[in-house]
Amino acid sequence: MPRFAANLTMLFGEMPFIDRFAAARAAGFRGVEYLFPYDFDEAELREQLAQHGLTQVLHNLPAGNWAAGERGIAILPDRVNEFRDGVHRAIDYARALDCKQLNCLAGIAPADADLFELNEVLVGNLRYAAEALSREGIRLLIEPINTIDIPGFFLNRTEQAAQIVADVGSHNLFIQYDIYHMQIMEGDIARTLQKHLARIAHVQLADNPGRNEPGTGEINYPFLFRHLDAIGYRGWVGCEYKPRTTTVDGLGWHAAQIFET
Repeated sequence: MPRFAANLTMLFGEMPFIDRFAAARAAGFRGVEYLFPYDFDEAELREQLAQHGLTQVLHNLPAGNWAAGERGIAILPDRVNEFRDGVHRAIDYARALDCKQLNCLAGIAPADADLFELNEVLVGNLRYAAEALSREGIRLLIEPINTIDIPGFFLNRTEQAAQIVADVGSHNLFIQYDIYHMQIMEGDIARTLQKHLARIAHVQLADNPGRNEPGTGEINYPFLFRHLDAIGYRGWVGCEYKPRTTTVDGLGWHAAQIFET
């Protein structure tokens, strides 16, 4: 069965962020992911991981002003220098946390922007980031995100992500496949996972509608977990959902898969 990582941005939201590491371990998780580490000291985060025996599975490159609604800057022609500075900041944290994967959020397309130009900027930025991360033994990921939750998000379908990977032409660029986002945008989850498996380095989950835990919506997660095993997926699955009540109460969706031996 897949290895599950707790998304600390979404789970245990009732407690201070630093306390979520202990809560994740107590709930049976062996790995953690979250949006950004940059508001915290590297040593403090590293200590939490070591103290609780957790693997830092993933975090994102800096993505602009999140509080102001920005969701990535990698497509923006006037932010290239900022993006590249962010790549090196992310590498510093990834080294400290022994994190082997970084995700790049493409961003929201400005109104009336030239989409071809945005794509060219994205490809150039990804080439730069993929090479820089490759020197450190860190994978670069890109994530298609649905345009219902984030209207205007530039990268929003799996085939689009696959084409960008091909255009960048790097051995070190992969897809982060979020089942929730892609159920909304295109469905056909099982066949898409199998088709693009060689380039899928990380999977995330939530049910739809509601973005709650598996078993609360329309997605057949028991089938998908068996399918991931059958097609040979060996990466982590990030639990990036909003608990319907509390995280612990919601873990009944498959406790046996969480508590690995």
